[in-house]
Amino acid sequence: MALKLKTAQLAQIRQHGEATYPHECCGVLTGEILADGTKLARAVVECGNAHSDPSRSWYQIDPRELVRIQREAYERGEDIIGFYHSHPDDAANWSASDLEEAHWMGCSYLITSIQQGAAAQTNSFVLAGDESSKRFEDEQIVVE
Repeated sequence: MALKLKTAQLAQIRQHGEATYPHECCGVLTGEILADGTKLARAVVECGNAHSDPSRSWYQIDPRELVRIQREAYERGEDIIGFYHSHPDDAANWSASDLEEAHWMGCSYLITSIQQGAAAQTNSFVLAGDESSKRFEDEQIVVE
């Protein structure tokens, strides 16, 4: 499994994380799933973080914003293929809360570590299984 991004798309995601530091950024990837299962990102859609509890680092995309993004993607012949967010001063690995809040099976979940305001590692994981047995599996990022 792989997620294909253009260099500019990856840079946009990483810059979004730097711009929102020390808070988590979040956004949506739209595009298509190719015959071999590779996800091809056509657009990176930056979202506002609707999570407002300062006691926890967390991200939440407003459901109305997500519906709008999904509708606009559909009108372009695309689907939601993934989500991204940042981990300020933490590793680019998924957390228990990331898994708990993930519900889009087969989608990519891209995480960028932002260390002291600068983007560091970016990793991607695909949500596999079903709601009762969901898990994240490593996913290769291919930058074109």
